[in-house]
Amino acid sequence: MKSYGVGVKPTKNLAEGLAPGGQTLLLQQHDGEYFLKVGGVPLMSTTACASEQMMAELACGGEAGKSRVLIGGLGFGFTLRRVLELVGGEAEVEVAELLPVMIDWNRTFLREVNGSLLDDPRVEVMLKDVFQVMKAPLGGYDAILLDVDNSPDPLVQQGNGRLYQRRGLEMARAALRPGGRVVYWSAHEDSGFLKLLRKLFSKAEAVPAKAYPKAKRFTHTLFVAER
Repeated sequence: MKSYGVGVKPTKNLAEGLAPGGQTLLLQQHDGEYFLKVGGVPLMSTTACASEQMMAELACGGEAGKSRVLIGGLGFGFTLRRVLELVGGEAEVEVAELLPVMIDWNRTFLREVNGSLLDDPRVEVMLKDVFQVMKAPLGGYDAILLDVDNSPDPLVQQGNGRLYQRRGLEMARAALRPGGRVVYWSAHEDSGFLKLLRKLFSKAEAVPAKAYPKAKRFTHTLFVAER
């Protein structure tokens, strides 16, 4: 395990893996917080998780009885945590994660963050591409939350771009029950993506989100669409 100094407290390189496109995935720890980089580019951290939690609130909040939820992308588990806080005890929450190291790291290095939630009886963790999960004949999701990449312009894997194209949006709509919602996380605004959503769904909006609650600026965008 390597470490190098950052100020007074060291940053530890906890583990490395590979993304499907060949980029290096690096899990780091500094001052009790965890950080994930892809090809040297910061992707997520435990210091900035407000937008991931907001995703769950937009998809599952304000209406009781969300019984079947699909989460695309496990990340550090903050979206999963908030979903479980909002849904009932009989809910079914499926998590589709393409990268086996993310599941492994949540169960090991990140267990005290949110990794223990993978053992919640309501949760089913699948080592699958969420695109393939949505293609399955069984649909009827009350909510779908997609946080599989940086934005409609993918960073982790180019294949993730198909989730944001017309075919991917049509699949998401078909996988939802009437009145169900899909929420897409994005690092930035995308007017073209919002326009396409509005063509295919009964309602769609772009909601600005902060990285952390006390942030002065809205730096992320959550696209919410309703069947």
